[in-house]
Amino acid sequence: MAATDSLGPRVASPQDSGEVVSILVDAFYDDPTWSWAFPDPSLRSAQHRQLWGMFVDGAMRFPWVWLTPGNTATSVWIPPNETEFSDEQQAALEPAIVEMLGVKASRVLHMLEMFDQAHPRGVPHFFLSLLATSREHRGHGYGLRLLAENLRQIDEAGMPSYLEASNPANVPLYMRHGFEVLDSFTLPEGGSEVFTMWRDATPVQ
Repeated sequence: MAATDSLGPRVASPQDSGEVVSILVDAFYDDPTWSWAFPDPSLRSAQHRQLWGMFVDGAMRFPWVWLTPGNTATSVWIPPNETEFSDEQQAALEPAIVEMLGVKASRVLHMLEMFDQAHPRGVPHFFLSLLATSREHRGHGYGLRLLAENLRQIDEAGMPSYLEASNPANVPLYMRHGFEVLDSFTLPEGGSEVFTMWRDATPVQ
């Protein structure tokens, strides 16, 4: 699988990891799910940087982390039959969250379990772990055009895809791109509703 031409999105290299993480930190600062998980505004950016750094490191094992021209948006995908983390990375995740949050870590670990339990099994699929546009570039369609290009390649591969919408406001946007709501779950203690969404393999026209 090769990156698209120079005018389109490109596959991020390991050297781009810092830029990918910075976009995620900026974009998810006010996300209803991830601000609930890390409620202290003064600590959230640093905590998110550590968390998203782990997710990006895990995804960088595959050539499916993408950046738009100008690094305005990024998408982080996990290919079919793969995992978000290596065994070593998975083992490091819980201690890192405990170090960040102390006694408040348990509800975030429970949240991650809820994500894991909701994830469909049995049918190989691409998993959109993260899609983000930096706040200063919102409203121009960069993220959705990136998603559309990613889905075009996934359609060429004849594969379905799955995502979790951590912000309910994004559900209609994903539906425009062929995703349908599978289910939802609500985070405890006044947390947001998270929607799980599936897109069947779509024949290329």
